[in-house]
Amino acid sequence: MIKNIALGIQAYFGAFNLISKLKLWKYFAVPMLISFVIAIVIGVSAYVLSDNIGFYISKLWVWEWGKETFTTIGNILGGLFIVLLGLILYKHIIMALSAPFMSPVSEKIEIHLVGESRSQRITSFTDQLLRGIRINVRNLGMELVLTIPILLLGFIPIIGIFSTVILFLVQAYYAGFGNMDYTLERHYKYNESIQFVRNHRGLAIGNGIIFMLFLLIPVIGAILVLPLSTTAASINTVKAIQLKQVNER
Repeated sequence: MIKNIALGIQAYFGAFNLISKLKLWKYFAVPMLISFVIAIVIGVSAYVLSDNIGFYISKLWVWEWGKETFTTIGNILGGLFIVLLGLILYKHIIMALSAPFMSPVSEKIEIHLVGESRSQRITSFTDQLLRGIRINVRNLGMELVLTIPILLLGFIPIIGIFSTVILFLVQAYYAGFGNMDYTLERHYKYNESIQFVRNHRGLAIGNGIIFMLFLLIPVIGAILVLPLSTTAASINTVKAIQLKQVNER
């Protein structure tokens, strides 16, 4: 697991040069625009809705003394809640909508690494979009189911520290999952791809860790996160598929 996480992170170091070498930047124009617009929408929503959520949170404080302080805390918590929810939605929305643009990029990287593969499935733009939506809706549901109890654990002293780390790793896993599927969709059916990522969860987490850290970089992070994370995931996923095929012979 630890080794695969390291491999998932390491693949990023050669991603930028590979994109330039294969002249792939043109394929990222639409996904980068989608990523930037959605990031702006989430940021504005957090700013606008934080006061509304904070208002309802402040209702929990029934005393007059400390009301203003608790209201301020409520506004901050409201903003954090919107940002957290926005981050979860953000990555799944951009990965789903970008699937038809990222799959060709992943294919060109695979051809560069191993040449043409007879095991690849032929899929259309529509197939790739529907597959991306299906995978990310599934992952969104799973992530929300896991996130809620982890957030509740965060209110328990000491355990709350570990819950933050666990929450970050859960988000990283599903981010890496989505990036890996741009390659997997050509080789495996829906259920087979889910099992493949489970067997290589370290690669998904490693890829997703850098993905999530990129989102902390204002503007530039939202623009570059998808090109670099997709390229890094494609490199590792192709290698993992090749190794699996060798072991099955």
